[in-house]
Amino acid sequence: MINSPYDKYRQSSVQTSTPAQLVIMLYDGAIRFIRAGLDGLKKNDLEKTNTNLGKAQTIVSELMSTLDRSYEVSEGLYSLYEYTSFLLVEANIRKDAAKAEEAVGYLTELRETWLQASKIAAGQGQTPLSPEGAHG
Repeated sequence: MINSPYDKYRQSSVQTSTPAQLVIMLYDGAIRFIRAGLDGLKKNDLEKTNTNLGKAQTIVSELMSTLDRSYEVSEGLYSLYEYTSFLLVEANIRKDAAKAEEAVGYLTELRETWLQASKIAAGQGQTPLSPEGAHG
């Protein structure tokens, strides 16, 4: 049961978002969790680090599983997601901030690409499912 107004708002925003907006929300969540994991590393809070990097890994796995592999661009995206997931695992196991920072860099660039593609598609009067149809 959803109790807080914030949770109700989040549920409503997910239900009314376009597919491209949902992908951007996933990127936002993964980036936020990685940054929280990095904060845990700085504070030597290993539980916080593990929990948040694990949540980011789950989001990257979701991005991988929602790719429409019938598009050529999807293979490259899948490889990048796979590498990002590897970086997150390594960052978590080795407590390596550099690997987590590298993962944030890739996800931030991808988020910006999706945001730009979404704006272009909206400006052309299209319903932006995804850039190049990668996520369906």
